[in-house]
Parts: sequence; structure tokens; C-alpha cells
Amino acid sequence: MQSESQIPIAASRKRRFAVGLALFYSAVFAVSGTHLPFFPVWLKAIGIDAAWIGLINALPAITRFTTLPQVTAFAEKRHAIRAAMMVSVLATAIGFTAVGLQQQPLALFLIYALTCMMWTPTMPLTDAYALRGVARYGLDYGPLRLWGSAAFAAGSLACGYLVDSIAARDLIWVIVAWAVVAVAASLLLQPLDDLRRKTTERHAGKALLRDAGFWAVIVSAALIQGSHVAYYTFSAINWQLHGISGLTIATLWTLGVIAEIIVFALSPRFSLHPSTMIAIGGLSAVVRWILTASEPPLALLAIVQLGHGLSFGMTIVGTMNLLVQRVPQHQIARGQGYYAACNGLLGATTSIASGAIYARIGDGLYYVMAAMAAGGAVLIWSARHRLMAQPQSEASGG
Repeated sequence: MQSESQIPIAASRKRRFAVGLALFYSAVFAVSGTHLPFFPVWLKAIGIDAAWIGLINALPAITRFTTLPQVTAFAEKRHAIRAAMMVSVLATAIGFTAVGLQQQPLALFLIYALTCMMWTPTMPLTDAYALRGVARYGLDYGPLRLWGSAAFAAGSLACGYLVDSIAARDLIWVIVAWAVVAVAASLLLQPLDDLRRKTTERHAGKALLRDAGFWAVIVSAALIQGSHVAYYTFSAINWQLHGISGLTIATLWTLGVIAEIIVFALSPRFSLHPSTMIAIGGLSAVVRWILTASEPPLALLAIVQLGHGLSFGMTIVGTMNLLVQRVPQHQIARGQGYYAACNGLLGATTSIASGAIYARIGDGLYYVMAAMAAGGAVLIWSARHRLMAQPQSEASGG
């Protein structure tokens, strides 16, 4: 029986874990929030031509399905997820600093490629660490993850404000500054229990990949999340063509992030099975993309943007809850690596295809994305009985 003196200690550890993780999520997403919209602006400002910008910007997606799974599997095999997170953000800060000192396209490409190899595993490793903590301390994923979404929005808005105040050639140092903050935040991450296993490690990944339920989760989630590619890539361009101002576009994006944060905050109250959450996310994406393709008036478009909380947020919450149930804790980083690789491969393929499709049919691209999301919803719904009846147990070893 637990003594009274142990209870505050356990509560204190739980609180330190939650605070440290929330700060780390915030810092890492602030890096992404400044990098995603403004790194191409910096590349253009230092004289890199459009062809090289396209090649350089493709590198994060490429590393997600090439080197990322190897990094996460290596960290898990060495029982060093937290250490890998710390090394990853340190290497990212150093890498972006080196990138900022270059102006030659080939040198930039090579240094940025090395940076992405260490940077892109950060989020899967962080989610793996978070899910272990969720299981260890009885926490909920959503309230921890919402700080990342809030920081992403804040980072984007702050950097957008700075665009009018500093030279575009200096934007890289804003990204570097947030990367340094992430390094500092990593020092607050709390160690978790060592989940060393006597089972043969080399069979762990193969066993996970033989699990049809696991494949149903990551492929359906990747289809639904991949359906957002057209929105991420072409929404601002398309809305500008329809006469919507830059400030209004920023507001529309912010509405989506706010809805996402609300879903994460309320997620502990959800009683639905995680597979149902993913299905709802997929169906919400179908409705969202069909309405977006119909060129709705601004008021309706604002309401449609609030659907991001369901199409993105609900899908993420359902996916992470299913991974907690389906993947043993000692394989969770490997599972996150496979999930990120599936997302990266499908996302990169969709991104390439969407450019050609948009050039031909414009807004009609959203109908293709709706079909993609529908495929994800159908897949997870068809697998729901397997996922409900045969959860992966910790003792199973994968």
C-alpha cells in the first residue's frame, strides 16, 4: 500500500513531466510555425531560384519516409528516446545555424538535408515520449498536445509581424532562436521508466508490421491527414485569387488552429472509441473539402475552417489513443516512426500530384482530397471490430 509520503512525490513527478513536455511541445512547434511559412521566403531573399527552392523544401518530406524510421527505431532499441529528443533539437539548432551561414544552393541543399535527418524525427520521438508518459502517469494526450498547436500559431503570427520589421534575409535567425529555445526546453524533460525487454529486439519491428490492426490505424490516419495537403499548399493562393485579403486569410487559418486547440482541450471528456474518432475526422474532412470546393461565401468559409478541429484534431486524438492501445510501450517509438513514414510518403506523393491536379481543375482538387479522406474513414470503420476486440497488450511484446 502506498504511504502518504509517496503520494505527493508521484503527483510532483506527474506535474513535472506534464510541464516539461508542454514546454517542449511549445518550443518544437514554434520552430515549425516559423519555418513552414517563412523558410521559403528566406531562401528567395538570399537569391535562391525557384527550382532550387522546390528541391530544398522537398527534403523534410523525403526524410520522413527514408531516414526517420531508422532514427526512431535506433533510439528505441537503445532505450534512449528522451536522449534522442535532446540530441535531435541540439542538432537542429546547429544545422539551421549552418544553413543560415550559406548562400550557395548546393551547399544549402546538403546541409539542410543533414539538418532534416535530425529534425524530422523530433516530433515522432516526442509523441512516443508523450504516449509513454500518458500510460505511465494516467494523463490525457490532448491537453498536452494543445500547447504545440498554440505555439505553432503564436510562432507564425510573431514571425509574420517580424517580416514587416526585419530584413527577409534575417528570418533564418528567428528559426534558429526558436530552435535554441527548444534545446533549453529539452533540459526540462523528465526521465521515464526504463522499458527494457528480454524479448529479441530484431523481431519487434517485424511483429508490429504484421499487425493488420496497426496498419489500418496508420494508413487510415495518413489518408485523412494527407487530404489536408491541398489546403496547406493552395488555400492561400486560391483565396487570394478570389479576392480575400492577406489578413483575412491569416484569420481563417487561425480559426482552424483555435478549433484544433479546443478539440485537444476537450478530448479527455470524449467517450467514443478512438476508431470512431478517426472515422468522424475522416467524414468531417469529406464535408469540409466538398464545401471548400464549392467556393462558399466568406461567412460559411469561416465556419468550414472551424471543421479543422474535427478533420485534423479529432483524427490526431483518435490515432494517438489507438496507438497507446495497440502498440506496446517498449515499441511506441518504432510505431511512431512507421506512422510518420507512412504520413511522409503519402504526403509527399499527394503534394506532387496535387500540383498537377490543381493546374488542371483548380478548386476541383478538393473533391480529390475529399475522396482521399473518405477512403481513410472507410478503412478505419471497416477495421473497428478488430481494433475493439483485439487490443495489443503490453505483455504481448508486439
